[in-house]
Amino acid sequence: MVIYGYTYAGGFIAGGLVVTFFAGWPWAIPFWLLAVFCLNFFRDPERIPPTGPYALSPADGKVMGVAKEGNATRISIFLNVFDVHVNRTPIPGKLSSIVYKKGAFLNAANPQASAANEQNVMVVDGTVGGKQTRVVFSQIAGLIARRIICYKQPGDTVAAAERIGLPLEIIDVGLAGLEQELDT
Repeated sequence: MVIYGYTYAGGFIAGGLVVTFFAGWPWAIPFWLLAVFCLNFFRDPERIPPTGPYALSPADGKVMGVAKEGNATRISIFLNVFDVHVNRTPIPGKLSSIVYKKGAFLNAANPQASAANEQNVMVVDGTVGGKQTRVVFSQIAGLIARRIICYKQPGDTVAAAERIGLPLEIIDVGLAGLEQELDT
C-alpha cells in the first residue's frame, strides 16, 4: 500500500467516525465509501517480473493505442480510477534521464492529452535479450489524477518492474530496439 492511501483513508475514517457519533451511521456512509476507494486506488501489489527478453508494462491499465513512430513502437496505456496506479520500470538498466514537463490537465480520453498534459518523461537504457534497448516512458497527469510522484533520480540503476512512482492517468511507452521481438 502506498502511504498516501493510508493518509487519505485515515482522514475519511476519522470523518466517518465523527459523523457517525453526531448524526448516525447512515450519514457517514459516504465517508466509509471514500475510505475504501482510497485504499483501493493506492494499493500496491507485488509484481514478479518474468525471466527472459521482455519489456514489461510500466502500469496496469487499458492499452489505448499502439503505433510505429520511426524506429520505435509507441504504446499508450490509460489508467482508470480502479487500476493500480503504482508505476514500474519496463526494463532493467540505468535511468538516464527524467524530464518534467509542466502542462494542462485534460481528460485522458482527449487525444491531445498525452502531449499537452503535465508529465515526467523518463528514459531507461538497458539490455534486453542481448540487445541494447532504450525505453522512453511518460507518467502523465490527467483530469482526475493531477499529481505526478517519482521516486527515482537520473543515474539510478533500476531492475525490471521496480517501483518508480505514481500519478496518473496515461502512460506512454516508446520502445526502441525491440521491434523484431514485438513484431513476431
